[in-house]
Amino acid sequence: MTGASHPTASIARRVTLAARPNGPVTDDCFAVVDEQIDLDAALELGQVLVRVDTLSVDAFIRTVMEEKAYHRSARIGGVIPALGVGTVLQSATDGLTVGDQVFGPLGAQTHAMLPGMLLRRLDLSAVPAEAYLGALGMTTGLTAYFGIVEVGRVGPTDTVVVSGAAGAVGSMAVQLARLSGAARVIGIAGGPVKTAYVVDELGAHAAIDHRTDDIAARLREFAPDGVDVFFDNVGGEVLDIVLDQIAERGRIVLCGAISQYEHMDEVRGPRNYLKLAERHARMEGFAVTHFEAEFLRAETALRGWLERGELSMREHVEHGIDAFPSALRILLSGGHYGKLLLRVSAPTRP
Repeated sequence: MTGASHPTASIARRVTLAARPNGPVTDDCFAVVDEQIDLDAALELGQVLVRVDTLSVDAFIRTVMEEKAYHRSARIGGVIPALGVGTVLQSATDGLTVGDQVFGPLGAQTHAMLPGMLLRRLDLSAVPAEAYLGALGMTTGLTAYFGIVEVGRVGPTDTVVVSGAAGAVGSMAVQLARLSGAARVIGIAGGPVKTAYVVDELGAHAAIDHRTDDIAARLREFAPDGVDVFFDNVGGEVLDIVLDQIAERGRIVLCGAISQYEHMDEVRGPRNYLKLAERHARMEGFAVTHFEAEFLRAETALRGWLERGELSMREHVEHGIDAFPSALRILLSGGHYGKLLLRVSAPTRP
């Protein structure tokens, strides 16, 4: 790396966890820390220095801010975990060289130093790097794929309902249900603009506005024979409403429960779970990491649909590492469409 064109010093800016949330996430939960780094300093064997270009703003980030979390809890004073894509600035590991574009657990920071074994070199011959956070991303496209195809086993006679249908995973789930041949796909989203997006751009047969519609009445109208597959990103009251209208041998796919993430110590479970026994239905949760051995197969399928124009992903982009806390609040409030990304702008080098 010696002799590279950049100066040897730079400022790395990091967003750290200052305090665990007590309810909704506030600015007090975060601290922004600057640290001078030497871009030409020798790395330990196996390490890689990466400039963080774009971060994926995902719901799991909220859960790791809790002391007890399904995903490993973030430590007080530590960098907030986040997946991202970036550019290799220096490498001391085989298979990665300066200038390579990589994906990995880069964290909410402008520069990341981490083992090369945690990074994936990206093929950008057909898709941009951001696609590996969205349509091909582990927390987005792959999550929707395994939920629809493997857990939900959507088929040609199924009526499929997707909650959070205008969000990242939800928008993919709507399209993948359609591409899997579902007889009818119904999206639940907030507001008339989002419901129009779900129908007009994502190709759902119908959409329900959870802010103004009577969801139960709309489901009876759009799915008179019941719901065969419910892909749930929301939980809470919406899950109970759909449980009440689940079809015989229906499948409920528990992908997320964003309605519960701001009060994780008082998570409200479904009251209508006995409908599962009554209708000989099942409710199954999953995490995308359970399917790691099948990632390549799923990515190949997703890439094919993407390249043929049969699959799309709208991106909502925020800018600057300092905007990370506000971007997370946008996600939790549902103030975005499709994939929420944070384009990281490195501070000016001295």
